[in-house]
Amino acid sequence: MTIRIVLAGGGHAHLAVLADWIGAPPEGTERWLVTSHRQTAYSGMLPGWIAGDYPAEALTIDLEPLARLAGARLVIADVVGLDPEQHLLDLSTGVRLGFDLLSLATGGESDVSHLAALGDRLLPVRPVLPFMARWEAFVAGRQGRTLTRVAVVGGGAAGVELALAAERSLRRQIGGTTKVILVAPRDALLAGHSEAVRRRAGDVLRARDIALHEGHAAGAPDGLMLPDGTMLACDAVIAATGSRPSDWITDTGLAVREGGFVAVGSDLRSVSHPDIFAAGDIVSRSDRRVERSGVHAVKAGPVIAANLKAALAGTPMHDYIPRRRTLYLLATGDRRAILSWGKLTAGGHLVWRLKDWIDRRFVERYAGFGQFRS
Repeated sequence: MTIRIVLAGGGHAHLAVLADWIGAPPEGTERWLVTSHRQTAYSGMLPGWIAGDYPAEALTIDLEPLARLAGARLVIADVVGLDPEQHLLDLSTGVRLGFDLLSLATGGESDVSHLAALGDRLLPVRPVLPFMARWEAFVAGRQGRTLTRVAVVGGGAAGVELALAAERSLRRQIGGTTKVILVAPRDALLAGHSEAVRRRAGDVLRARDIALHEGHAAGAPDGLMLPDGTMLACDAVIAATGSRPSDWITDTGLAVREGGFVAVGSDLRSVSHPDIFAAGDIVSRSDRRVERSGVHAVKAGPVIAANLKAALAGTPMHDYIPRRRTLYLLATGDRRAILSWGKLTAGGHLVWRLKDWIDRRFVERYAGFGQFRS
C-alpha cells in the first residue's frame, strides 16, 4: 500500500526534507508539498535586502524544482484546516487532501491585533514575500517627500535588524528627511542576549539616530500611541512582533500549549497525534523551552526528514536537541554585523562577511538544485 506524506508549508524546515528526498526518496510513498507561494524567502537575509545589500532573487528559493526532483507533487494553496482524526488537510482551494503522515511547517503570523488601527500603514513582517512587495511599494510611494517616518515594533533580533536596515534604505532611496524609531516593551531589547550584546546594539542605534521608545504601543490611524499617551506619527509601521500560529490550528483538536502553539516532543511529533510532525514558529516544545527563530527551524529540518522515514520503517525516532548556545549574527544595515554567542560578542565588517557567507551558502544549497539538476 502506498503511503502518502504531505508537507504543509514551504519554509525553512521543509527545505531539508525535500533535499533528503532528492538524495534518498522513501520507498512506497506518494509525496506532496502544499505551500502558499511557489517561492520561499530566507528570512535571515531580509534585513540585507531592505538595506540594499541583496537583490530579491538572492534570498528567494524556487520550490518547484525542489519538489519535482524530490518526486513531490506541488500544490499552491493555503492550509485553512485540519482533521487529524480523519487524516484530512483542508486547503483554500476547497480540496480536502488526505494523508498518512503529515508535517506542519506553515509558519507563524505576526501578532498585530494591537496595531490593527493603523490600517494600510501597518506592514507585518510575516509572511515575508507579501511584506517585501508592500515595502517596495511604500518606498516607491515616498519618493520626493520632504519627511518620511517609519517605526519598527519589536525588540528582538528581527526588530533591531529591521530598524537599522530601514534607516539605511530610507536614507539611500528617499529624498528629504527620514526618521526611524524602534518601539519595544520595557527591558525587552534583545532579551535573552548578553548585556554586552545589548550595549553594542544600543550604541549602533544611537549612532544612527534611531530612537528607542519603551512600552507596549497601540496602533492609531496616524501612528503609534505609547502607554503614557505620547503619539508617534508614522507613515509606516513594520511589525516585527512575536509570532503566533494561524487561527485554524486551535480548531483542529491537536494538543496545543499556551498561545495555541502545536505541542511537540523532542522528536518534533505532535504529543497527541503521532502521525503528525511540526516545526518552526507554530510549535511549542513540551519538554523544554526553545526560542522561535529561523535558526531552530533550519536545524529542525533534518530531524523531521529522519523521523518521517523512521515512522515509515517503525524504527526509533531522532531527537532535536538544541545546542546550549546559539550563534546569532545581527546585521546592522551597513555591511557590518553583531555576533552574539552566549556572553561572547564582536562586531564589524568581518562579522557581516561571516553572516553573508553563511546566508548565501544556505540559499545557494537549495536554489542550486533547480539550477544544476533541472
